[in-house]
Formats: sequence, structure tokens, C-alpha cells
Amino acid sequence: MSKILEKEYFSKNVVKLVLDAPEIAKSRKPGHFVIIKIGDKGERIPLTIASSDVEKGTITLVVQKVGVTSAKLLNLEVGEEVTDVVGPLGEATHIEKVGTVLCAGGGVGVAPLLPIVEGFKKAGNRVITVLAARTKDLVILEEQMREFSDEVIIMTDDGSYGTKGLVTMGMEEVIDREKVDLSVVIGPAIMMKFASLTTKKYNIKTYASLNTIMVDGTGMCGACRISVGGKTKFVCVDGPEFDAHQVDFDQMLMRLGAYKDQEYAAYQKYLETSETVA
Repeated sequence: MSKILEKEYFSKNVVKLVLDAPEIAKSRKPGHFVIIKIGDKGERIPLTIASSDVEKGTITLVVQKVGVTSAKLLNLEVGEEVTDVVGPLGEATHIEKVGTVLCAGGGVGVAPLLPIVEGFKKAGNRVITVLAARTKDLVILEEQMREFSDEVIIMTDDGSYGTKGLVTMGMEEVIDREKVDLSVVIGPAIMMKFASLTTKKYNIKTYASLNTIMVDGTGMCGACRISVGGKTKFVCVDGPEFDAHQVDFDQMLMRLGAYKDQEYAAYQKYLETSETVA
């Protein structure tokens, strides 16, 4: 079990949790994720580690309420325990000094992007970060991103903060004015698709983290199968990061919607049960 030490609401449905997990904190690297479970018979879900503190023995997760398990997790309060936390899992981000790195994050994808931004900055790179959200209230971890970025550009769909427009507009603003040696994009699949198409136009090597499609997290269920360069890969064991220009995002988008009806039904049943118990 892992105790919740801190809980902070970024918005109504996005919460930062700090968990007591000293062994994971010691060995975790940028790009790694954990599998969590609520209750002995609970569903297993993967969550990317946003940061860790080795001295305190803690890891930080940023969780968006999207279904039954995430709702159960966010209903826990400080002092309560998560039944199981297993990790670190997945392949760590390959970080080295390359020059200028353009990092783009959308929504809660900003959380797993944070340790990558930090890693590339500490490796001696110039790091420019573009953060995108629908509205000002949904922009997260801006202060932490500024700590490890040479520049942070904010894009919002409605123009309530930063510049009005999509993440690709912010990326092209940077690409038009200076040489970019590498790009990393993390966010909703549709955002990563168009961000990758943008960098492909300029022949900029790009990595995308596809953690949103993972289910089991150990390669056993096969739900995270994707096509990369025409070959089948499993996001949880081969990734979660891949050459974005080789990923078949259309196939990924189609597969992400495969169980939407069942997920919605399960969540509605959970809400009805919760209201009955309350």
C-alpha cells in the first residue's frame, strides 16, 4: 500500500497526488509510469510519474477523472492509502545533449512532459516549452515548467490566457524563428497527431508518448497495440515513447474509442451506486 501525503486540485477533475513510494522514487526516470489499483479487486490503470523526491521517498502523479478507477482514486484523501502501486515501468526517455529541444504538452499530458523537460535542460539543452489547454483554468504546472525551460509559450483555445490558438501554432512560432534539433509531444492523441505532422514538415525528429492507450501496463492484455513504421508495438513494454513520424495515429484514435460505450456505462453505474450509498 502507498499512503497519500498531499492532494492538490488543479481543476475540478484534475488533481495532483503525492504518494509515499520510496523504492519507486529511487529508481524512476523521465518517461516511466506506475500501475495503481484501488481495492483488492479493483481495475489496474497506468499513470505516468510527473516527478519524484528521493529524499522524501515520494512520487507525484497528476490524475484526470475520466472513469471509475480514476474517480475512486480522486475520492481518496490525504492519509488514506492506494491499495497497490507498482513501478517504475516502461522504457525511460533517452535524454542527451542535442541542442534545442521543443517540448509540447496538451492538457494533463503536461504532467509526464515535466520530467522530460527537466531532464533535457539538465543535460545542457536549450528547452522551449509550449503548453496548450482549452482555457486558462486548465493550464497546469506552468510554474514548474518555467523553472526548467528557457522559454514557455502558452496557447489556449479560447484565448483566455497566453495566445489564442492550437499547440501547433505555438510550435511553428518557434520553428519559424530558430533551429530546433528535437521535439517531444505529449497530450491527447489528436493533438500529438497534428503536432507530429507539423514537425514532419520541417524534418525535425520527434518523439510522442502514447501512454493514453495503455490498460494493463505489462504487455499481457494487448490493448495498447499500435503500428509504428508498419510494425506492431506494445506501448507499455516497447514504449511509451516512439518516433512520432512513424506512428499510425489514425489507427490509434480508432482503437482508443473501442470501449467508450462500456466505459461510459460503467461510470454511470458507479455514480448511481455512490449516490445510493451516500
